[in-house]
Amino acid sequence: MRRFQLFLASLLICLPTLARADVSLNNMFGDHMVLQQGIRNRVWGKAEPGEAVTVTLGAQTHSTQAGADGQWQVFLDPVLAYGGPHTLTVKGKNTVAFNDVLIGEVWICAGQSNMQWSVDQCRDADLERATAKFPTIRLINVPIKGTQEPQGNFDGKWQVCSPETVGPFSATGYYFGRQLQQTLGVPVGLIDNAWGGSAAEAWVKREKLAADERFKPLEARWAQLEAAFPAAKADYEKKMEEWKAAAEKAKAEGKPAPNQPGNPEGNMAGNARPGNIHAGMLAPSIGYGIRGAIWYQGESNASRALQYRSLFPFMIKSWRDEWGVGEFPFYWVQLADFTDEAKEPGDSDWAELREAQTMTMKALPNTGEAVIIDLGEGKDIHPLNKQDVSKRLARWALAETYKVQGIPCHSPLYRSMEKGGNKIVLSFDHVTGGWRPFDVNEPLGFTIAGEDRKFVRAKAQVLPDGRIEVSSEAVAAPVAVRYGWANNPVCNMYSGAGLPLTPFRTDTFPGITDGNH
Repeated sequence: MRRFQLFLASLLICLPTLARADVSLNNMFGDHMVLQQGIRNRVWGKAEPGEAVTVTLGAQTHSTQAGADGQWQVFLDPVLAYGGPHTLTVKGKNTVAFNDVLIGEVWICAGQSNMQWSVDQCRDADLERATAKFPTIRLINVPIKGTQEPQGNFDGKWQVCSPETVGPFSATGYYFGRQLQQTLGVPVGLIDNAWGGSAAEAWVKREKLAADERFKPLEARWAQLEAAFPAAKADYEKKMEEWKAAAEKAKAEGKPAPNQPGNPEGNMAGNARPGNIHAGMLAPSIGYGIRGAIWYQGESNASRALQYRSLFPFMIKSWRDEWGVGEFPFYWVQLADFTDEAKEPGDSDWAELREAQTMTMKALPNTGEAVIIDLGEGKDIHPLNKQDVSKRLARWALAETYKVQGIPCHSPLYRSMEKGGNKIVLSFDHVTGGWRPFDVNEPLGFTIAGEDRKFVRAKAQVLPDGRIEVSSEAVAAPVAVRYGWANNPVCNMYSGAGLPLTPFRTDTFPGITDGNH
């Protein structure tokens, strides 16, 4: 009996060591996952320091040794053939096998609530669920988490796309991936990595943001909030005690309870604090083999649109640097139309944010913008028609990334202007198939201004050579033209390919967001 007790005691002592010796991997790796075709896929995980680790996929085998911190990684040779299923096996002192692994096209789907908005929440959800029978589309969700501490893993797993699994997934992400799969006929892996209401600075590594002079005011504001947090927390706890007493008293008297005080921890763990989403949600997937990213965000940065001109391309470049797979394709959705339709010309922070998004295409290669100035809903910041949004994103990927011929992707884009008397003549790029004004023949949505910078509604006509002539009897000597320049503009210009004209302005007058940091 004594020997048995000693044996149990020794076994209990050894258990932590045995647990540490187990090879483990990030949850990006699992049954039903998709590995990116044609690249050196990184596989990484943990093991006992110094432990030998062997990774096998098909005929290829790679060996390494865990470092002093227990971390290990290998790179698989590029697999050029799409398909599967394969088994990925990782062997150390234990063996982990992942089954039903496909070789296909992997895309990150990130942004704020319009990317997070699920199939269940969007148009024709019942029909979309019923037809979601795509076993070679694979889905994985990264849970919401805001922190300054980089996370090595997350709670999630790959799922086969089916009527039972597609509902909670990003509608924009799913419809985008479905279009790719149907067009290319290859497996598609989609990583849903979105958080409603998030600000772009939360998606960037904090140290990188803090080191850039352009974002010093932003960093200083947050440093001030962080320094004040301990006192704010103590004050909150005091107010909560007072509120509980007041709520009990109100309940006893049959009165409504007073408003509960706000918890300052929301700022610290929220989706606006610089670096929070990068550390909490993006970090676990950085380095996983991808083809590219789609992005649907900007609403939360609209009040700082001028800053977004720098911040957005900075974020994209940071991701590319950290992923280590080159200048991967990055396609985004421009802000939709929202709030009441504009009655008169005026300033608009959403228009300025759209401009910043458009400018990013010139700032960085391998980028593209899906213009949806026609797909929004005035009463709802979350337009339900995500099918058409996703098709416009998919056009970019199919035309630019996969080089499918005959698929236009660029919305018409302002190029230059010529002044002549009381008129301005505008030239454009990417007017595929000529102009097609919607609903009425007259082009709508143009405004014009003179030296006084007071914009008025303008008359516009399409010239035989495709240029557009703009004028107004109220402006004798015009200097600038704008189109679609409002939160929710009335505008109707499309190319013959069915893509809306990108909102623009010819001027560089100071905007209402200038100086906002």
